[in-house]
Amino acid sequence: MLFRERLTVPAVWWVLAGLFALSVLLAVGAYLGPVWAVGTTLATLLVAVAIFASAAIVIRVDTEQIRVGRASIEHRYIAGCRALDVDETRRRAGVEADARAHLVLRSYVKTAVEITLDDVDDPVPYWLVSSRHPQRLAAAMREASSSTLTE
Repeated sequence: MLFRERLTVPAVWWVLAGLFALSVLLAVGAYLGPVWAVGTTLATLLVAVAIFASAAIVIRVDTEQIRVGRASIEHRYIAGCRALDVDETRRRAGVEADARAHLVLRSYVKTAVEITLDDVDDPVPYWLVSSRHPQRLAAAMREASSSTLTE
């Protein structure tokens, strides 16, 4: 494993979910009583946990491939990659985006890596992947590509 990153929601989202659950507790408790209040509050927290857990994504780079969530691609089909700063990420995900691109973006991660593909059978020109450590991800991709070429 050359690189591994798990993108999860920021802590402030958990605080907001807790405050929302507290407001549900107070509102439902005042109207229907404590039993309903506790039940709906627990349900609210479970829904928040399910949403946050499903939004998490794991990025892994090994010597064979890069895996982003359930999607993967072998290094031999990758032409290059580059780390993007905040402004470049915003442009590549917005006005400069290609509709055929594979986007794995999280709004709470402001930087990304652009992975250019080299596969004539694949209409996807590039992957744009959110990363809190774009320089390290790009370096791991370059290291994996160079080890693939020397084999």
